Amino acid sequence: MSDRYDLTIIGGGPAGYLAAERAGEAGLSVALFEKRALGGVCLNEGCIPTKTFLNSAKIYSHALHGEAYGVKADGISLDHAAVLARKNKVVAKLVAGVAYKMKQNKVNVIEAEGKIEGRADGGIAVTGGGVTVVSERLIIAAGSKPVVPSIPGVVGGMEEGYVYTSREVLDIDHVPNHLAIVGGGVIGLEMADYFATAGAQVTVVEMLGKIAGPFDAEISKILQKSLEAKGVRFLLNAKVTEVRKNGVTAEADGAVEIPCDATLLCIGRRPAPEDLGLEKLNVLVENGAVATGRHMQTNVAGVYAVGDINGKFMLAHTAYREAEVAVNHILGKADEMDYSAIPSVIYTQPEAAYVGETEESAAAKGLEITVKKLPMAYAGRYVAENERGDGICKLLIDEGAGRIVGAAIIGGYASEIILSAGILADLKIPKESAKRIVFPHPTVGEIIREALFA
Repeated sequence: MSDRYDLTIIGGGPAGYLAAERAGEAGLSVALFEKRALGGVCLNEGCIPTKTFLNSAKIYSHALHGEAYGVKADGISLDHAAVLARKNKVVAKLVAGVAYKMKQNKVNVIEAEGKIEGRADGGIAVTGGGVTVVSERLIIAAGSKPVVPSIPGVVGGMEEGYVYTSREVLDIDHVPNHLAIVGGGVIGLEMADYFATAGAQVTVVEMLGKIAGPFDAEISKILQKSLEAKGVRFLLNAKVTEVRKNGVTAEADGAVEIPCDATLLCIGRRPAPEDLGLEKLNVLVENGAVATGRHMQTNVAGVYAVGDINGKFMLAHTAYREAEVAVNHILGKADEMDYSAIPSVIYTQPEAAYVGETEESAAAKGLEITVKKLPMAYAGRYVAENERGDGICKLLIDEGAGRIVGAAIIGGYASEIILSAGILADLKIPKESAKRIVFPHPTVGEIIREALFA
């Protein structure tokens, strides 16, 4: 006997739980399968846990360097066990909040791995935990998993407990003496910042010639310099060839030995379309990700894929928007996904963020742009709060269209400020109209206005 619903969702991360919330609000009956914990990677082992770590590191750093601001303190220390305990408390609170929203919107949460069984009773059958549900619509939000490279020593190191992925490192009960991080992307840099501040020697090995992946190259250089000032060592254009309990070997114009007592793998995540039963519906998978169109629908009518599973922008806030687009399409509301102004943030200290085009991506596309760049010191509040800050703000203007098409910022509050530039880019607000927007003073965010007039 099968239970009947209007919509079934596989995966309770940001994409899945927000889709369930929006569908429930609209009056649809919803069944949600989640095999591990509501909130997915974001709440349990990604966005939120890392931010609690980094906030503790920021407070500790402020206390250590308070004399420059007239604040003196003795005996300052960072208690990693207390940081870990607070992280767990924050995660539990937010996961409980998601559970409450599901209950509030009458979503049936099934604590099991959902698997597609195919067509049945005029709908799509999904089973899990001894339960079978049938619905006309299906949203696949099964997320992603860390990439585990086939480097000699990695598997054994994970089994013995001295090699971590981004999941396990957030439960580590001590600060390593020397941490080797494989990968200089967002997660690797955030963890480098935390553990270096907490007292570890940190070495980041990155295959590319720059850190921070697609971030603006100039921003990446400033961020690298800032992290190096905290003691982080970077080995660029290098490839890890072996991992051992007491060290890592990397190849960079010859073998380089990096002594360490822990290794963190941060070379990215990949969609996880395996074992979902997608073949039962002939759902198209391309390059390891579920293929979707502008309404987040797959090649199969009534079947949608949102969040990391489609591999487009593997960010929680992108997943939220994709979920809304999918539900709106199910409800018959006009809506479609636009990826042109998705902000990306690295929550190090200082923070770094960009949205839209970078100088490099604009050049690759042959766009004719004007770059307006200012030191963050043009914002009075930034100067008041940053004794040694060397942040910058860059706006990319398409002079032909007369509007902002990209922005990049490094400095305090970059994660918050980038929203202003993102709104201007997303809504295609003309540059001259943007100049008339009144920013509160003094705020760091008014650097956007200053840059527009630069």
